[in-house]
Amino acid sequence: MPSTPPPLAPSAGPPGHGRAAAAEPLATATDDAPLDDAPPGTPSADAPPGDASRADAPPPSDAPPDGPAPADAAPPGSPFDAALGDDELVAARAALTQGRWQVARNLLARTRDDWDSRGHRITVLAQEPRAADRAREWLLAEPGAPDASVLLALALVRRALRGDEPPDAARAACADGAALLPADPTPWLGLLMLERALGAEKDVLRAFTEVRERYADHHHAHHLMIARLAEHAAGDGPAPLHEVYDFAEGAALAAPADSPLALLPVVALAERYRVLAAAGFEPADPAASVHWTGSRARQIMKAAFDWWLEWDDDDHPRRHVDLNFLAHATYCEGQNAEAATLFRRIGPHATPDPWCYPDRDPYPAFRAARAAVLRPPRSTPRTAP
Repeated sequence: MPSTPPPLAPSAGPPGHGRAAAAEPLATATDDAPLDDAPPGTPSADAPPGDASRADAPPPSDAPPDGPAPADAAPPGSPFDAALGDDELVAARAALTQGRWQVARNLLARTRDDWDSRGHRITVLAQEPRAADRAREWLLAEPGAPDASVLLALALVRRALRGDEPPDAARAACADGAALLPADPTPWLGLLMLERALGAEKDVLRAFTEVRERYADHHHAHHLMIARLAEHAAGDGPAPLHEVYDFAEGAALAAPADSPLALLPVVALAERYRVLAAAGFEPADPAASVHWTGSRARQIMKAAFDWWLEWDDDDHPRRHVDLNFLAHATYCEGQNAEAATLFRRIGPHATPDPWCYPDRDPYPAFRAARAAVLRPPRSTPRTAP
């Protein structure tokens, strides 16, 4: 049975061609961009701890003892939209809200075994407040429908994370979905969301291993695992050799060259900053922290930005999650020209994580960082001779 990616010695991360070898001209700090318009969002429910693609939701569940978990929800009226620009998903979610589950059924049938897209789409559909009811209606019309069972499982996971459903009921629903679709990692992804927040270490590892048995490069599952690992040894302070860095670098190196898992070391930096700042070892303002400017951090971010220039994939369903993590890290490092390029690529698709770290209001933090790198500098008046 495949295990988690083996810890590797610290490395510079995935290979690249150097920052100067840009595939497109870098935006500069003098480029103008609209800063006052909020990205459009479609209301939905909360997202799991450690997930960067959030939307409207009830208040998050209690944080683990090692520090607050990643943002669990966005407030009503939030500009964040978990669909991340997937228009078909937005339409299916809207239909589900109106009681029409058939659009979601057709969407999931078309998604088939594109596991990252399937996980993203079911996760977002499950955030709809009545998703569990809609899934049960679907099952009444089509008894034993596997996609309906998986949607119900993830909807119950959401409810359990909010304290509205017994966790064991959500676990049982995930097991039912996995039995109906043995090759699908999505029921195990739902279980990983649950155990990442509420479970013991062995349960987290088991769920992650089951996901990887079915799809070794699962994007969302790796992000959840990194968020959990980052919380280990929170009270020990900064640790350049912390296990989360080895895990992230091992997974990045084991993945195919074009896999977005190449950016996992950047995610590990952000998640570890979240934990250290919550424990008082780092300042609450990430841009004021030296966490991003050490030699290992600079190697990680250079390699990640180089990878993005070479391999950026506009088709990956969670690409904006990675863009937000990379823009956040580059901004905190002080690489404004690179950050400006990333902000422009993000467009309206901001995500709460990591802008909320450690406990900030994410959209003002996002807008302030974007303004800092995109707003033209003020000219200095010349001194008269």
